Amino acid sequence: MAEKDFEITFRGVRGSIPTPITPEKMKEKMLAVVERIEPSDIQNEDSRNAFVNSLPVEVGGIIGGNSSCVQASVAGKNFVFDCGSGLRELGLHWMGQEFGKGGGEAHIFVSHTHYDHILGIPFFVPFYIKGNRFKFYGGHDDLEDRLAGHQRPEFFPVPFSIFPSEISFTDLNEVSDLTIGDTKISWKKNYHPGGSYAFRIDYNGKSFIYATDSEYKNIGPQALQSVIDFFKDADLVVFDAQYTFMEGIEFKEDWGHSSAFIGIDIALEANVRQLALYHHEPTYSDFKIMDVFQLAEKYLKKVGKGSNLEVFVACEGKTVDLNAS
Repeated sequence: MAEKDFEITFRGVRGSIPTPITPEKMKEKMLAVVERIEPSDIQNEDSRNAFVNSLPVEVGGIIGGNSSCVQASVAGKNFVFDCGSGLRELGLHWMGQEFGKGGGEAHIFVSHTHYDHILGIPFFVPFYIKGNRFKFYGGHDDLEDRLAGHQRPEFFPVPFSIFPSEISFTDLNEVSDLTIGDTKISWKKNYHPGGSYAFRIDYNGKSFIYATDSEYKNIGPQALQSVIDFFKDADLVVFDAQYTFMEGIEFKEDWGHSSAFIGIDIALEANVRQLALYHHEPTYSDFKIMDVFQLAEKYLKKVGKGSNLEVFVACEGKTVDLNAS
């Protein structure tokens, strides 16, 4: 199969902490399946497969319990955005490719170093394969020290320094622009406790933005102008929508996260084509996440009449081909 020029794959979509499905939530899904079954759905293998494939993700699938990690494949180069527990899944996938033979290379962008965004690093198997090459990028000038500290012997038995693969670091404060192959990368600081960074990839007329862990304190047009400029004409924006709008302004101000409504407002102003709601609240079930999404769809219909903006829920394993947008 021909290699895609610009693909985005979600490996971890939860915020704050990994959230594996519980027996109670699994039972809730099973009951929802049973309630939908008709006799015609179980007549034969084909009807059973058709029924299962027709189920919405909150019923017949899983939105995902791993924390933040998004993979981008651009013109044959590998990019990773954040290293939450979803990084482990990506590593296992890559072990079946050149990374399993020590011939892989990837560029890893770290938005910030809160645990949910770095806890997958010790479990990323390609780091343990000699010959693989990884380049870390971040806006925190002590990024290497932070990651090494995360694997001190008090916290993990394997030190960061012992990885056999080749690992290097670039402090984004020391460069004004960044080009990797034919791909341009830009970044913007977010409002988040401890500081966080959004990243943008531009390649061959297409653009992708990873903008998690950001709170938009002032939602007036002038205050948001720099964000709108950064998002301008993006084909896909991965957006922090951890809270509902009311949670964000009434109960969790200064927690550093946002909502789907604010994401839609910014995306409409910036002429964004696709908006992925991301960094899902760990206390929300898949049903609750889809309830929030349905409210977002209603909001978009009210404020975005005539717009072609597509909004969807980021789910683990979902791939978006930006060449098809």
